[in-house]
Amino acid sequence: MRVARFAHGERIGYGVVDDDALVELVGDPIIAGFDTTGERVPLAEARLLAPVIPRSKVVAVGRNYAKHAAELGNDVPSEPLVFLKPNTSVIGPNDAIVLPPESEDVQFEGEIALVIGRVARRLTRANALHAVFGVTVANDVTARDLQRREPQWARAKGFDTFCPLGPAIETEPDYAALRVITRVDGEVHQDGVSSDWIFDAPTVLEWITASMTLLPGDVLLMGTPEGVGPIRAGQTVEVEVPGVGTLRNPVVAQAIAG
Repeated sequence: MRVARFAHGERIGYGVVDDDALVELVGDPIIAGFDTTGERVPLAEARLLAPVIPRSKVVAVGRNYAKHAAELGNDVPSEPLVFLKPNTSVIGPNDAIVLPPESEDVQFEGEIALVIGRVARRLTRANALHAVFGVTVANDVTARDLQRREPQWARAKGFDTFCPLGPAIETEPDYAALRVITRVDGEVHQDGVSSDWIFDAPTVLEWITASMTLLPGDVLLMGTPEGVGPIRAGQTVEVEVPGVGTLRNPVVAQAIAG
């Protein structure tokens, strides 16, 4: 099923997407399960939000597609290359990606993201996927010039609005057949499949949880395929994972106080 977080009037809730409506859930399904309130909210009347606000962190895997590593002039890593994005970088569908004045080369990176559903520590390949609540769509927005210049990527990856997520979470994905497509103003720039991951989801989850505990609501970005490129104010970026949804975000320049 697909689960979305939404605003309707003065309230914020979660719902299961059912054709043109949301079947409202009691509380946060990652914690509370799938009991319904009995209410149906028309999708046309709801505003979809980031499907999860990570309670502690967004963990991301770099260079997890060989062709993407090559396009940036990097070697393919021999083990997962992991970095963090702050939860304050998360925005939802139709929220604006804000270009900071500190960078002259902000780029899109469409990605498949895993939403963690339980406390996960020292997972194994055999049990790793049991810790995943579902899959959503992500854009690992990156200040590429800062990434090249600074050995730590926290600033390049961590600006406010640099982690769009949404529009929903698919709770029963086929991990072997996921696809991610990125468009800028309707033109396709990226088209990748999960079968091209250098490190698959169980491998990455085993690797990460050997050193850090993942908490319910944490998000894991699984890497971007080749085709990354710059974005400019006035453009719209769309990242689609078929079967999950399309994440759309306009791009704006940050207003400078004078």
